[in-house]
Amino acid sequence: MGLYLCIFDGDDEIDGVEIGSYADFGELRDYVARELECGVIGSRFPTFMLHSDCDGEWSASNCETLQHELGEIEAELKQRPPVPFFSEWQRLVAKSIGLHPQNAFESFIDVDGEFLLDRLQVLVKKATERGLPILFQ
Repeated sequence: MGLYLCIFDGDDEIDGVEIGSYADFGELRDYVARELECGVIGSRFPTFMLHSDCDGEWSASNCETLQHELGEIEAELKQRPPVPFFSEWQRLVAKSIGLHPQNAFESFIDVDGEFLLDRLQVLVKKATERGLPILFQ
């Protein structure tokens, strides 16, 4: 089963990011915990790291903090060496678009091959601008 993060305004979908599997999202968070939080999950990025990925939402009020956390994560991952793709689908998508990660930031992609942290930042920005939550589906 896949993880889809999205914003709805009533019945209208504003935007969404198809992450891949829950395990793929977990791999990103595991990397952040291990490499940026020294193994202490949520010590630096509690909004991003401590929310269950099973259901629920990041509230509109959480999105400003989330945007700041994602910005820090993104900046730090750009300074770290690339890591192997976690899933076979990621390897196939990367090959199909000619992606050869140059750093850890480029090692985490969504199902379309876009950099996952960039896509999350866009989603958070839209949620913040509209005062809407990001839903986990």
